[in-house]
Amino acid sequence: MTLVTKQAPNFVSSAILKNNEIIDNFNFKKYIKNNITVLFFWPMDFTFVCPTEIIEFNKHYNKFKKNNVKIIGVSCDSIYSHYTWKNISIKNGGIGNLNYIIVSDIKKEIQKSYEIEHPKLGISLRATFLIDSDGIIKHEIVNDLPYGRSVKEIIRMIDALNFHKKNGYVCPSDWNNKKKGIHPSTEGLKKYIQNKT
Repeated sequence: MTLVTKQAPNFVSSAILKNNEIIDNFNFKKYIKNNITVLFFWPMDFTFVCPTEIIEFNKHYNKFKKNNVKIIGVSCDSIYSHYTWKNISIKNGGIGNLNYIIVSDIKKEIQKSYEIEHPKLGISLRATFLIDSDGIIKHEIVNDLPYGRSVKEIIRMIDALNFHKKNGYVCPSDWNNKKKGIHPSTEGLKKYIQNKT
């Protein structure tokens, strides 16, 4: 099953803010209101693939900010595990300071509501959800545990979301923001194909 085209499930949980402040009542829907949002899940703190993804999101933070996109990361670890990991430098195996919020899903209710729980291990799969400014999930990608996600692909999908919203054109295979879209009509497709060949 997929959550694409559906309202993103809300949650209230403990979170660590950009300034390292811990709050107990982070309200997802209130925070993302009227903003495009990337919500991503990683399986566990202090593992191997997870820090590479978390750090990569942070490296590209300014690209997300430029598009007014909020980033929120979630795993089932405690808020204190998050805090400890965040306060260890990258060179020493930590994730360092982050420019976005990370959330504790210690009861595993959030990963269940997003339907991305590993069937045997009870942790989340590597799931990413792109949510539009109306709170609708427009894109989701879920990887099994050994396979890291592409942050650049997520940025490409944000570009596609903005492109379609701006002019109504749809995005063909391998589209990026330097390419033309297709007017959603038979004539539009013909024109696009003719220009490609």
